[in-house]
Amino acid sequence: MDKQSLVPEERERKNGGGLGVRHLVIFMGFLGFANVYAMRVNLSVAIVAMVNNTAIPKENTSASDSCPNLQHNTTHKEQDDGPFDWDEELQGTILGMFFYGYVLTQVPGGRLAELFGGKWLFGIGILVTAVFTLLTPLAAKHSLYLLYAVRIIEGLGEGVTFPAMLAMLARWATPQERSRFTSFTYAGAAFGTVISMPASGYLCDYVGWESVFYVFGAIGVVWFIFWCFLVFDGPDVHPRISEEEKAFIQSSLIECETGKPSSIPWLEIASSPAVWAITATHVTQNFGYYVLLTELPSYMKNILHFDMKSNALLSGVPYLVMWLFSIVSSITVDYIIAKNYLSTTAARKIANTIATMGPALALLGASFAGCHPSIAMVLLTIAVGSNGIIYSGEQSAMLDIANNFAGTLMGIINALGNTMGFLAPMVTGLIINHHNNVTRWKHLFWIATVVYTFGNTIFVIFGTSVEQKWNRVQNRIA
Repeated sequence: MDKQSLVPEERERKNGGGLGVRHLVIFMGFLGFANVYAMRVNLSVAIVAMVNNTAIPKENTSASDSCPNLQHNTTHKEQDDGPFDWDEELQGTILGMFFYGYVLTQVPGGRLAELFGGKWLFGIGILVTAVFTLLTPLAAKHSLYLLYAVRIIEGLGEGVTFPAMLAMLARWATPQERSRFTSFTYAGAAFGTVISMPASGYLCDYVGWESVFYVFGAIGVVWFIFWCFLVFDGPDVHPRISEEEKAFIQSSLIECETGKPSSIPWLEIASSPAVWAITATHVTQNFGYYVLLTELPSYMKNILHFDMKSNALLSGVPYLVMWLFSIVSSITVDYIIAKNYLSTTAARKIANTIATMGPALALLGASFAGCHPSIAMVLLTIAVGSNGIIYSGEQSAMLDIANNFAGTLMGIINALGNTMGFLAPMVTGLIINHHNNVTRWKHLFWIATVVYTFGNTIFVIFGTSVEQKWNRVQNRIA
């Protein structure tokens, strides 16, 4: 028995320790999500340069409720003279339009990826977004409603990416590599934000706001070409994978895939406490995340008074920390689970608590930081950075409880979660509109803190990483 138990370990060391085709698939997925988020958030930076702030009416704000401008930068006055007179509420609507399309393709994207593979769904989804990113300047100059349409179509394209990739991970990631592969792939989102925010700021400053969309749209098209030739749906259809690596992956997944149902157990999914627990924390953490993702550049410019370049560069720092923390934490969580120091459920709950309560407490602190830019930036960096471990929390738990329906689950849960993509900017716009001051931002940060805390509490009480009975046919019959 000891010999038999050593065989998988020896096999893992032999075939899982070195780089293989599966690592290239994961790396291309990482770059794909970097493109996804670069194209998603570039408008958050560019809109600062696109708006004519002097044309927007503002309510009188007391001196005690506004921060002094300590930057003394007179070299970039033109950044306040964009062509569009969009107030804060309208800016929130424009930023949120993307998500009206994004939520619609989540569920069909996940199911189609389970049935037919995720390669072309993921790739074409990003290609569509890239093409319409290139069209954004033309749309913005022609009509506000045309800009709405372009952003919605971008959302439709990107909507399939997360569930399609999770369905691919179910075929490429062995159980012992699950946290690492999931975290590294989805961490491309943070990396894309790190690159796009400062790059967008510099492009706006030195070239023009239109260049932001041309550059990142073109990069997305180039990425798609490489994706077509380098990536395949699974190890069984990859023409260049070694027999050793294919055997390693398939033997590791064979138990998980045994008895895969031919139809979706909708009733069991809808009545599963584990699914609802993941949904609760996913939705609520998305609210806080999108408040920061879409509104951080505006907060830094209008409250902390950073200029365009400093704003974009510093806005990217929290996401650099998030990216690094997601990689380190995923390796740590995998190690803890592999060594049986904690159960998988306990490890996921601890990771999720750090990912949600870290931002909650940091935003609470930021609400009292007032006009101290350094303190505010440290706290906002903690808020965004600590969220990086979320990929080892609830997002890995989706694979744990039902790997056979990973795409469908991600589609359903991410569709619900990304309603926050238009609700968060909408709420921000309603709170901040014509009252862009310290007090209103404090109220927004308090709301985000409460929302984060509520969702994580539900996950800690009801969440689990135990495979659900409905994930396999024989379990459902039993």
